Amino acid sequence: MSETSGTTAPDTAASGRVPAYSWYALCILFLIYVLNFVDRQILSILANDIKADLGLSDADLGFLYGTAFAIFYALFGIPLGRLADGWSRTRLLAVGMALWSCMTALSGFARTGATLAAARIGVGVGEATASPCAYSLISDWFPQRLRATALGVYSAGLFVGSGLSLLIGGLVVENWSRAWPSGGAPLGLVGWQAAFLAVGVPGLILALWVLSLREPVRGAMEGTPSPGQAHPWRSFAREVLQIVPPFTLISAARRGARPLMLNLAAAVVLAAAAWILGTMTANPGQFWFVATGAYAVLSWSMGLKSADAPTYAMTWRTPAFVCIVLAYAVVAYVGYTVSYWASPYAERTFGFDKVQLGLLIGAPAALGGFLGVLGGGWLADRLQRRHASGRLLVVLIGLIVPVPIVLTGYMTTSATLFLVCSFLVQMATSSALGAAAAASQSLVLPRMRGTATAIFFLGATLIGLAFGPYAAGFVSELTGSLGTGVITNLALVPFGVIALLVAIRRYPDAFSSRFDRSSAAGERITSA
Repeated sequence: MSETSGTTAPDTAASGRVPAYSWYALCILFLIYVLNFVDRQILSILANDIKADLGLSDADLGFLYGTAFAIFYALFGIPLGRLADGWSRTRLLAVGMALWSCMTALSGFARTGATLAAARIGVGVGEATASPCAYSLISDWFPQRLRATALGVYSAGLFVGSGLSLLIGGLVVENWSRAWPSGGAPLGLVGWQAAFLAVGVPGLILALWVLSLREPVRGAMEGTPSPGQAHPWRSFAREVLQIVPPFTLISAARRGARPLMLNLAAAVVLAAAAWILGTMTANPGQFWFVATGAYAVLSWSMGLKSADAPTYAMTWRTPAFVCIVLAYAVVAYVGYTVSYWASPYAERTFGFDKVQLGLLIGAPAALGGFLGVLGGGWLADRLQRRHASGRLLVVLIGLIVPVPIVLTGYMTTSATLFLVCSFLVQMATSSALGAAAAASQSLVLPRMRGTATAIFFLGATLIGLAFGPYAAGFVSELTGSLGTGVITNLALVPFGVIALLVAIRRYPDAFSSRFDRSSAAGERITSA
């Protein structure tokens, strides 16, 4: 699959035409993302059953859903994002999908919280291939004027998959329990274990379909075609060494004494923080995982500065880019919290059974997320044509609008009002994704998109996913109220608004100067 055999050419970029093949490929990417989030989110509807069978707490459940998955998803997203910038993105996506589907199926054989956590780690590593590959492919299949819309279509798979996970999980558990009410099921599995198997196996089939996609030419839409790397796997190996302790020390030492000392100092500070916070909360695993992730990201960013100065300059050293990442991280913090805990909360508070949860929460959430992300992408593209920072105004909607909805939904005693709020909050939080993704992609050059995507999702995972569900579960254990735990997470919203306001102010200049700044950092710009 060479890049020269792709479907997008410079004349397409000039005319603005979008080939039918681009839409066909986008539909496949949408299906991939649907299954991605079915496999990730199904833990939500199974949470109460897993808690009872494995003897876990709400904080443990938040750790399983968020931290155990998120840290490895974020960390491996970095080298896999770099690999997506140099190797065949369609092949990489197929391999990753096969891995996460296998690990989801293996979750069905878990007998302890530790084994389930290990499987979740594997799911995180496999799913880390999805968005770097997909975002890069979409940016090469669609022109700037339609990019937020296309990314919105792809991102809709997140919310459709999340909703379907509740429907599928509820149906599997209920029917499995009805078929074997007194045990004796195949392989000795209970309902929640069968649900993992049911959603894991289909991904192996879809992975084969992904291999049929043709690789587009990188950068052709901008008229700056870029070749893949000559030795992408060598670059991947270097990236892995830069993020996996203790190899991070070797990479730092190769750059000199000062980088090594800074690396060691960061390790000591983060280890001390993890020990203190883990002791205070009696949840050491949560903070050791997060500290490891933070240390690995810091080590990698220092290595990126040395190995690829232009990419470092266009991402970590660009305030507009960093602030977009932080602002969307807060959207994700709230979004992941409510999407995970809505089903366990409704089951405990209103007494819904599994099928009702799928129909009354899962289906509306899928619709709300789908409408929100498509509407947000469409609105972002329209506003961008009128305002220099138009896309970021849609991110502001995703930050502010969910606040009164969450407060209402988790304080009401009306099941109907809670369901309405669950639908609306999914619509509101989902509206920001396509806009934030397109805005961040527009600030980097084509060859940097996989890496930029990995950094974009670092915030969403290390802040949003690793802390949001866990923090709500931890507060739930302290207060005895899951609703209080969810509401408490809104405290982070003002910080997201501040970051977004900085991004809105700095975005126009960052976008207009991107070629000059990359050239100043050492990038060689070529045109068609």
